[in-house]
Amino acid sequence: MLIQILCDNPSSWIIPFAQKLINQLNNTGNKSLLLLNADEVTQGDILVLLSCENIFKNLHLNKHNLVVHESALPKGKGWSPLTWQVLEGKNKIPVTLIEATEKVDAGNIYEQVFIDLNGTELADELREKQAAATLSLILSFIDRYPNNKITEQKGEESYYPRRRPEHSKLDIGKTIAEQFNLLRVCDNERYPAWFEINGNKYLIKINKVESNVE
Repeated sequence: MLIQILCDNPSSWIIPFAQKLINQLNNTGNKSLLLLNADEVTQGDILVLLSCENIFKNLHLNKHNLVVHESALPKGKGWSPLTWQVLEGKNKIPVTLIEATEKVDAGNIYEQVFIDLNGTELADELREKQAAATLSLILSFIDRYPNNKITEQKGEESYYPRRRPEHSKLDIGKTIAEQFNLLRVCDNERYPAWFEINGNKYLIKINKVESNVE
């Protein structure tokens, strides 16, 4: 079975995890490829769309086109659902495997797992848990293929907007505790937390310091 993994954002944090997925799939006797450009996608059995910046339109090339979305679809469609839910204070995040369709985040559901958070994870730790759930769903789909259960999306839709630099702005009138979830989801390099005071803009980077156990 030919399985292609497309990640058209070469700077994406998920690429090392995608390579791990490729290695696991190849060890099970499948032929798997990691692609960084949509033009490289060929006819095959399964295409997995991971952290793609652009909408992939050539869905006819593969029998299945899989997308992983971190929400209880149809609620939470759109951008950065994990981030938005952490900001909402949620500690149990659904991660849903769906079939990609022409309409974004609207395909049938194959399977769902949950990410459990303790409320202290920073961006890198959130990504690791997100990647682990993603790999688990994809491997489960392939292990069960072609006897996968299909469920239609039902219920009221909701959408998250695309995150912009202004979404990482701290309110100098609020405490750190009140804004800790915002600090948790900020990326120190790509979209750090920031604030303005006395006409100047300042960046804040956050790292977890592990306690020393004697």
